[in-house]
Amino acid sequence: MSRRALLTGAAGGAVALTTGAGVRVPAVVGELEEKILAGMRRYDVPGVALGLRYRGVDYVRGYGVAEVGKPAMVDGDTVFRVGSTTKTFTGTAVMRLVERGKLDLDRTVRSYLPGFRDGFPAATVRQALNHSAGWLGDYFYDTGADDQALARYVGAMGRVPQQTPPGKVFAYNNAALGVAGRLVEVAAGVPYEDAIRSLITGPLRLDHSSFFTEDLDDTVTVAMSHVFGPDGTQVPSPGSFAMPRSIHPAGGLISSARDQLRWARFHLGDGGRVLSRRSLRLMRSRPGPGGALFVELDGMGVTWMVRPTVEGTKVIQHGGDWEGQHSGFLMVPEQDFALTVLTNSETGPDLLDELFVDDWALARFAGLHNLPARVRPESRIADYLGYYTLEQIGFDGAAVSITLEAVAVGGELSLRYEGEELLRLGFYRKDFARFAFPDGTYSNGRSSFVRDRHDRVEFYRYGGRLMRRTDTPPAVAKSRTAATLRFPGPALPYPVRG
Repeated sequence: MSRRALLTGAAGGAVALTTGAGVRVPAVVGELEEKILAGMRRYDVPGVALGLRYRGVDYVRGYGVAEVGKPAMVDGDTVFRVGSTTKTFTGTAVMRLVERGKLDLDRTVRSYLPGFRDGFPAATVRQALNHSAGWLGDYFYDTGADDQALARYVGAMGRVPQQTPPGKVFAYNNAALGVAGRLVEVAAGVPYEDAIRSLITGPLRLDHSSFFTEDLDDTVTVAMSHVFGPDGTQVPSPGSFAMPRSIHPAGGLISSARDQLRWARFHLGDGGRVLSRRSLRLMRSRPGPGGALFVELDGMGVTWMVRPTVEGTKVIQHGGDWEGQHSGFLMVPEQDFALTVLTNSETGPDLLDELFVDDWALARFAGLHNLPARVRPESRIADYLGYYTLEQIGFDGAAVSITLEAVAVGGELSLRYEGEELLRLGFYRKDFARFAFPDGTYSNGRSSFVRDRHDRVEFYRYGGRLMRRTDTPPAVAKSRTAATLRFPGPALPYPVRG
């Protein structure tokens, strides 16, 4: 049977599904399932796992296949790499150690790691966790697979450039969560992965969550990563699932929809014997600097994105990306609502955009809506013209970059690489813009610009990362193309992938 036939058959029975207690599934849950199945067909997504908490009832579903060409179907216990939702596990482990008196959010990282980034401004533990530490965030250096990998990774961070002063600007920072993972190691006295097991996944009985597939039961199905093949379809890519151990605190967790929903229930609850209710609330309050990371943010709490709505109710969100593995995760604590969706293909972000960036799911399940973003011509478009450079440090430790030229097209901004337009931005208020698709329509994704103290545009925040603006092209070696740079993090909208 073809994958399309399997999906069509599943769609036919979606609305009639019942819970284990024999209670008929609400119509809105059926709508969600139909939307997921339609998105899988539209975007060629082989497999999806869903976890939903709505009106006190949990729904866990699987759709499609774990690997194209093989019979294993996705279910609620199929494991995916959840990517940057891992950061919330790292942050929760830090909070457990704060409660034990072994860490303090407002002490400097250097006070726990002597010599850390000597010669640079000293960031606090809180700033590392709320993505305002200020140093370059996309630092992916692979330092080996042994228990000292994270120590070597953090020890080499003296070469990572400082972009902004600590505490001043939100910039998505994978490296800072690597530092937080090292703090967990030092405070707990064991390797990071062991600390997460003893502090988090063990006590919460998240039996399908680990950093190594060999730690999971032999009966567990792993969702294979799928990437674009020569004909543009999604093909299995076994090598894409692998991740350097040095990046585990920022994105290495392997988990299932059922475990991710349990994770949501924990954070929606009172903490039980694992974490106090006060600490849980602290993680999603007192956000740092705000901005945009595919949605607008009030800022980040302790690793959680704090997202505003028209109604004033806060949405707590994350999600993650790795090659062939993309997921979304959000909660509305005031309504005991949670949604997580895991996908196993490079087209997964297209489906996730509809569920976690647009307000379709929030509106139907929680009655909440995104802040308005009606695009209009930008009268001060000249402020944004120039060149923007995005930097990363790759697995081999080498720095790579891409520089885009910003050109005015009417009242919009065209960002171009070697004369070819990569994305178009339409502004809806000062310094905030939406992405445009190639056909001229606008995506749900939002981005923003950062100004200096003289009110000059200094950075474009692209997928949460800072691209530094200059009036003339920087004198650097030829940049790599956009496709060679990685964007692990929450699921990102067009045109960012990976």
